[in-house]
Amino acid sequence: MLNNSSLAIIIINWRKYNLTKNCIQSVIDSSYKNFKIIIVDNEYQNNGFGELEKNDKIHIIKNETNEGFARANNQGIKYSLKNGFEYILLLNNDTLIKNDLLELLINQSNILNQKIIQPLILNYDGSKIWNAGGKINNFFGTFQTYKKGKSFKNFKSKMDYTDWFTGCCVLIKSEIFNEIGCFDERFFAYYEDVDFSIRLKSKGYSIAMMNDSYLKHFESASSKSINQNEGNLSPYVHYLNIRNHILILKKHSKLFNPIGVLINQLIKILSYLIYFLFRLRFNKFKMVSKGFIDAVNYIK
Repeated sequence: MLNNSSLAIIIINWRKYNLTKNCIQSVIDSSYKNFKIIIVDNEYQNNGFGELEKNDKIHIIKNETNEGFARANNQGIKYSLKNGFEYILLLNNDTLIKNDLLELLINQSNILNQKIIQPLILNYDGSKIWNAGGKINNFFGTFQTYKKGKSFKNFKSKMDYTDWFTGCCVLIKSEIFNEIGCFDERFFAYYEDVDFSIRLKSKGYSIAMMNDSYLKHFESASSKSINQNEGNLSPYVHYLNIRNHILILKKHSKLFNPIGVLINQLIKILSYLIYFLFRLRFNKFKMVSKGFIDAVNYIK
């Protein structure tokens, strides 16, 4: 069934102009054409996108500072709602989409009357699964990624629905945001997608998985650390990981078993601290400690 619904594609950029331009080009080359790309550029650099800034298929929201993933997406969502787009696609800037992805997502949404759909996500060379949906463990308060690291060559999935979507790529009917609201900006980055998924499910919505098409994702490209002595990931990423995991458990505490959560968090945090101390990564040790302290002291 042919569907030509208007689609806003929100892409957040933070300093990675080359990655983002490659992502944009994969969207422009796709078979589906009734879209507009909404770039929210954190720490905008003058003419960072070159000739793309003149493309009438692209609208750029320019932020002077890094507003974070959650708030930047909210800026794009509000612009999309104001301009009457029927669908909104959240798309990471470090991805390349398959030519038919947009078309299949919107057609499946229309045919199945499904308002939230996440596609299959592969790693950047397409050999392995990066995300084929997610599971929530209510006893331990963990959020697992289905099939991560498994070979794509022999991939088969019986998962039609996912407990939570990843903000890396998800199609959402615009009307959903009018009912559920936008992302919780207190998270800044990480776990805001899980939080939104929990809020969706509390309102009776399901989150579908689509495995007919896919995109490729270069994991954590915007989170790499400049100081390689501290490892690949920025210490601030570890801070957010620790802090936000605890925040989401506190925010939705009724969903989780307190004993299981306590055991899991103690093991997780102590493991990080011991590892970073052993590897002499003192900045990361400090940021994990700070993440824990800030989360415990955080007032709802």
